[in-house]
This record gives sequence, structure tokens and C-alpha cells, in this order.
Amino acid sequence: MEEQDEVKNTPPPSEWKKEAVDWAKALAVAGALVIVIRLFLFSPYIVDGPSMRPSFHTGERIIVNKILYDLREPRRGEVVVFHSGYDADYIKRVIAVPGETVEVRGDVVLVDGVRLPEPYIRAEVDAAAASGGSYNRKGDFAAQTVPEGHVFVMGDNRSNSHDSRDIGFIPYEEIVGRADVVIWPIGDIRLIGHE
Repeated sequence: MEEQDEVKNTPPPSEWKKEAVDWAKALAVAGALVIVIRLFLFSPYIVDGPSMRPSFHTGERIIVNKILYDLREPRRGEVVVFHSGYDADYIKRVIAVPGETVEVRGDVVLVDGVRLPEPYIRAEVDAAAASGGSYNRKGDFAAQTVPEGHVFVMGDNRSNSHDSRDIGFIPYEEIVGRADVVIWPIGDIRLIGHE
């Protein structure tokens, strides 16, 4: 009698199990990346309220760059999100940085005695002036110097914004990051200008 090789009847590894393990690994890596990106690099926010009109509208979704200010300080004209000390984070525009003196006289914003051009609200200011009114009906802000480690911020909707004129200078450590992109609604997708 010839010798024959013994063959055990063991089923081959299941393809679906291997694929399930591969998917689980991929999802775990993707989940970890999302957590790292959200915690340390970028975060989505929803604009809520009229304080940044006409630049931003309620319901717009923005992406905030959270790492930029770990690399450098905020600059005038940048749109920032910061912890307000109230129940929500605020979105406002940096008007003055440490060491600069800021003053508001009606629709004129002065930084170190020089009028800030503010192209982002020029049309609204001009329209208010043409109708004999003022775009900023909130009143004047006496000259003050921004302390080190702080910024002075204002909403683009000057008459309807709770900003540094009310809550004071914003410390760097309260700034979440710079608003860089509007991602929703689709028709409004754009990079955010920082003039």
C-alpha cells in the first residue's frame, strides 16, 4: 500500500473576517486622525447671530485654524473665534493688537491716530452716510491702548455687536483660532479674507 500525505480538513481563513479586521483598523486610524485634527488643528463652528454682518450670516459653517496662533500672534484684520466668558464662543474681527491705541468716533476707527480703511464694511458705512445716518449707532469708544497679550475686537455689524467696546480686551489664551474657510452653505463656500 502506498503512503499518502495526510490532509487535515481545516477551513481556510475566512475572507470576510480578514476584511472586517482591515476595516476596523482603517476606521480606528481615521477616528484617531479626526480627534487629533479636531482637538489640535482645525474645528468647525456655526455662525449664530448678526454681529458679523455683512461678512458672515447666521447658519454659515466655518473652519477655524486652531494651531496658527501657537506659531504667531493674531494680526489686525483677522477674523477670530474666542471664548467670551458667556455661554458661547464669539466670532469678531481683530481691530488692534498689543501696544496700539484704538479709538472709535462714530463710523471712524482710529488705530494709533490713523483711520482704519475697513473695506469689509465700506459699502454699509457709505450707505448709512448717504442716508444721513451712522453705521455705528452704538456710540464712541475713548482711546485706549491694547495691553500685551491681548487684542481689541469688533463685530462688522457695529451697531449690533457685543465686542471689546463692551467686554474689554481679549487675552490671547481665550482665542480659539482664526476663521479661515466658510464651508456651508454650498453657495457661500469661500476662503475668509483677513484685510
